[in-house]
Amino acid sequence: MEGIPFQERDEEMDYEILDTISLKLESLDIQGTIDEVKRALDEKIPPFEIVKNGLSPGMDKIGQKYERKEYFLSELSLAAHIMKGAMEVLGPRITASREGSLGKFLIGTVKGDLHDIGKNIVSMMLTSAGFEVYDLGIDVPDEKFLQRAMEIKTDFVGMSSLLTTTMPSMKSVIELFKSNGVREEVKIFVGGAVVTQSFADEIGADYYAKDAMECVRKARNSIMPRVGSNPPDRIIPARLTPFDRVEKMNGQGLGKMLNYLIGNGINVIFSWRIALPDES
Repeated sequence: MEGIPFQERDEEMDYEILDTISLKLESLDIQGTIDEVKRALDEKIPPFEIVKNGLSPGMDKIGQKYERKEYFLSELSLAAHIMKGAMEVLGPRITASREGSLGKFLIGTVKGDLHDIGKNIVSMMLTSAGFEVYDLGIDVPDEKFLQRAMEIKTDFVGMSSLLTTTMPSMKSVIELFKSNGVREEVKIFVGGAVVTQSFADEIGADYYAKDAMECVRKARNSIMPRVGSNPPDRIIPARLTPFDRVEKMNGQGLGKMLNYLIGNGINVIFSWRIALPDES
C-alpha cells in the first residue's frame, strides 16, 4: 500500500473518521464500527493511528460507562466482540512480520472451562503488542497445549481458568511439559478470576497475570533479553504509511507508541477477571 505524503493528508477528515470510529464503538454499533475502520484504511489512515485515536478512545468511554454502571457484562462482551472484529480487519496491516514479532504466545482456557471473554481480550492485546498469538480456544485438553506448543515452538504458554474445579488442569499441563522435557523451553503464564500469585507459585508457573495489561507487560519484559534493550523498533508493521515517517520519533519507534497505548488505553477496564463483575 503506497501512502501519500503526510503534508498532503486531509487531517480534518482523518479526525472526523477517527471520531466516528470512537462513537460507533462506544454505542456498540458492530457493523458501523467495522465499516468506519475499513473507511479509515481506504483513506490511508495508518493502522496504529486507527487504534490509538479511534478504537482506544471508544474503549475508554465504554470502560467509563461500565464504572458508572451504565454498561454491564453483556455490553463489555459485545464490545470485546466488536474490538476483535476491528482488529481482524486491521490484522494484515498491523500484525508484525515474523522477523519483527516479539515472540510466539500460545493461549487457551483449560479443560472443563468454557469462559473466553477475558482470554480473548488478552489475545487481542498481545497481538497488538507485537506477539504472534495462537489461540486454542476453550475447554483445551492438556495434551493439546503440549502438542501445539511443540509444533509452533512457542515462547510462551498462557492458561486461563475461571473455575476452581478447573484450576488443577493448569498444574497438569505444567507437569506434562516437564515429563516431555520441554518445560524449560517455554515461559508459562496463568490467569483468571480464581487464580492467584500463590497458586501460580505452587504449581510452578513462571508468571501470574491479574489482567491483560500485566500479561503484556510481563511478556515484553521477559522477551527483552532476547531481542535487545530496544525491541519496539522491531515491531514496525510491514507497508505502514505514512506513519512510518515518524517511526524514529524520540528514538522509540512505533512499537513504543503502541506499548504506551496498551499500558494506558484499551485495557484499563478489561481483564481476565471480567467474568466476575461482582468480585470485590
